[in-house]
Amino acid sequence: MLLSETGVDLDDWRGAFNGAEGSGNGNGNGSRVLPADLEQLGKHLAASYIPNLAVIDCTASDAPAAHYLEWMRQGVHVITPNKKLGSGPLDRYRRVRQLQRERMTHFFYEATVGAGLPVIGTLKHLVETGDRVVRIEGVFSGTLSYIFNTFGAKDDSGKASPLTFSQVVAEAKAKGYTEPDPRDDLSGTDVARKVAILAREAGLPLELDDIPVESLVPAELQSVATAEEYLSRLPDFDGDMASRLASAEASGEVLRYVGVVDAESGKGSVELRRYPRDHPFAQLQGSDNIIAFTTARYFKQPLIVRGPGAGADVTAGGVFSDLLRLAAHLGAPS
Repeated sequence: MLLSETGVDLDDWRGAFNGAEGSGNGNGNGSRVLPADLEQLGKHLAASYIPNLAVIDCTASDAPAAHYLEWMRQGVHVITPNKKLGSGPLDRYRRVRQLQRERMTHFFYEATVGAGLPVIGTLKHLVETGDRVVRIEGVFSGTLSYIFNTFGAKDDSGKASPLTFSQVVAEAKAKGYTEPDPRDDLSGTDVARKVAILAREAGLPLELDDIPVESLVPAELQSVATAEEYLSRLPDFDGDMASRLASAEASGEVLRYVGVVDAESGKGSVELRRYPRDHPFAQLQGSDNIIAFTTARYFKQPLIVRGPGAGADVTAGGVFSDLLRLAAHLGAPS
């Protein structure tokens, strides 16, 4: 990590890093490169003369999330698209939220659900203005949205795509929509984390393990060694998914992989569901996300947020929006 007492020139941060590289080496302008140490990073920031400090954690690792509480106690604000705090141990999550109220230290995490879409902000607005959440339901995975928007899709003439489920998964991987190992997407764990975050935002004290998840990875393939072996054997299981698709189509329905927060029962779930062809979830294209908020205020017609829910650009937009929000809270003009 590159630390500086006077600030880092963002136009030449890489040059500064390389110029000072080596444990403890400096480059003559107050900068030094040290082995990455998140505890030391917090101490460096806390000792700074700068009045307003923030860490922006753009990892998917639990290691930075484990330091949020410590950093916030040191007066450092936290902005992140990392889902590990919001869906991690409930006790740790509660302590961070409590510290927010006690210390006026901010924790912003809009991009944890829906990337740059205003999902967390919309839910906060509803709750804080006295609305009562009844249900939150949505397609939260851009990868799985693409897969089920493609699998069984019909063209303008009504002809269905000939691609099998395994072929659609392989195509999604080839286009870069999946993780390097598609099982990381198809297991449903990422969707479950988003359900946990939204459930807690709606006031439900759910642990990640409280949320039942329907994995789309056949049991026989969950422990195979490589993604290549998984993809090579997946065609053996195309029959089951083809049968589910045929059953849905016979009823005029489509398949969608959704996460649900049922606030009235206090439960969350992640599963493959069927929806009528005129349902908003059936109208998705590409890798779009869609989230429907059913509340006391929006009961007859749910409030819907829809748009790109994955990708570097839109995620960066969500993170930067949180940084601008933090600046506004700290006194920057609106």
